This record gives sequence, structure tokens and C-alpha cells, in this order.
Amino acid sequence: MYNVAFRILNDSFEAEDAMQEAFLNCFTKMESYKGEVAFGAWLKKIVINKSLTNLKKNESRKTTGIESVAYKLADEEEKDLGIGSDEKNEKVKLIIDAIQSLKENYRIILNLSLFEGYDNEEIAEIMGISDENCRTTLSRAKSKLRSMLSSPSFAN
Repeated sequence: MYNVAFRILNDSFEAEDAMQEAFLNCFTKMESYKGEVAFGAWLKKIVINKSLTNLKKNESRKTTGIESVAYKLADEEEKDLGIGSDEKNEKVKLIIDAIQSLKENYRIILNLSLFEGYDNEEIAEIMGISDENCRTTLSRAKSKLRSMLSSPSFAN
């Protein structure tokens, strides 16, 4: 849950606060849990909503990297690909830099889709936008990320 909040807020203290507030909301509104989805999924949605709310409130927040999260993911997912550790770390750093430099709504929608595994309908509901807008924004975010990563100026 912390990683979810951290990827949205880009600040460890803000993520901890959002997660704590989400857990408090969860326990105070436990009677509203109907069991239609797994408890973890219900709690994760509360964490995401709380993180998005805090993000809107804190326009003057400071940004920090998500290197530790990305390196951990890379280690888990790329163990047997034959990529050297240094080379892998450079590629992960490049991707992290690219994602962090995207505008806020692109960064959030990519995180929800790629890291959290939400589909377009769920992302649209979470972000309060239409399905069409969600698909368009996700497509544009992916396209922008691809163009940034293929740009020779970004690699330098």
C-alpha cells in the first residue's frame, strides 16, 4: 500500500501520511465494506483515492525519486534476462527519470496502469474521468514516454 501511495505522491512522508489516513478511513468505515471485492483491493482503492486527494491538496510538494521501488521491481522481474546489473540499473534509472518528468496526469495514469494493473474502466473511475478520456490520456502518456526514451537528448 505504501508503494501505491508513493508512486502517486512521489514523496515518502506524504505517502506515509496518505497510507495512515487511508487505514484510518478503512477502519472507521468498515461497515461500508460489502465483500463484493477482496478486502485488499478495497483497501488499495482507498489508498489510491486518499493519495490522489492529497496530491491535489499539496500543489507545492517536493518531488523525490522512486528509484528504490523501480530497482526492486527490476531485480524481481529481470533476474534471468542476462542483463548485467550495471546496465540494468542504468536502464531503470533512465525509465524512472522519463516517467518522473512526465506531466502529473500522465505519470499517475501510467502508474495505475503499468504498476498497479488497473484496467481503463477502473482508472477512469479512480481519476473521475470518462473511459474515452482515460484511453486517450493513457495512449498519449505511453506515446510520450516512448518518444522520450527514444530521444538521444534524453539519454545524455
